[in-house]
Amino acid sequence: MADELSAVFARMSGLLLSEETVATALGLVSALALDTVPGAVGAGVSVIDERGRRSSGSTDARVERADALQYELDEGPCLAATAGRQVVRIDDLAVDRRWPRWADAVAALGVRAVLSAPMVGGDLALGAVKVYADRPGVFDAQSERRLSMFGAQAAILVANVQTHERALRLSEGLRQAIGSRDVVSTAKGVLMARHRVTEETAFSMLVGRCGEGAGTMPEVARAVVDSAVRRRR
Repeated sequence: MADELSAVFARMSGLLLSEETVATALGLVSALALDTVPGAVGAGVSVIDERGRRSSGSTDARVERADALQYELDEGPCLAATAGRQVVRIDDLAVDRRWPRWADAVAALGVRAVLSAPMVGGDLALGAVKVYADRPGVFDAQSERRLSMFGAQAAILVANVQTHERALRLSEGLRQAIGSRDVVSTAKGVLMARHRVTEETAFSMLVGRCGEGAGTMPEVARAVVDSAVRRRR
């Protein structure tokens, strides 16, 4: 099994260097999970973070609906796998009644067996990788070990991509903040030269325009700078 999974992990290591969005990465994680566990007919990832509970990268609509029912009913194997940080296996949904409302709800979808493994990055539970089957009894102890190992590697991918996404958002936020600061400083200079006032008075003038409903500070400052550019033409 280790030899079989080594190729999958190698592919994931390559993806870590090239994928730029969490959604794309999770789609690849799901596809790899579907290929990794024999008997699976659908796969997906449940992400649980500060934004709530949601599915991403599902291989088909049935997986999306089965996941959505877990979130709506607040019960199910993926939520349990994430909370308990351990693999959850359901051999036959018609027999296993640990989550009866969810089991009854997904019966119409043709889901008969489920295997879910947590994705844990450090001390943080990121969610769970899951595979669904349309026949009972298709998953076994080897399937558990395989998905568990896969989930651990998937967690590394997901955690790193999420970190990359957060870094990009932070960089953009810093860029905008610096840009806003620069345009405000330029606008103050324009007003100081135009009205022969101090820096403090120029800033008060900008604040006053904001209070009059002219816009946010960056918007007001940009308008002042643009007006100065037009006067020079």
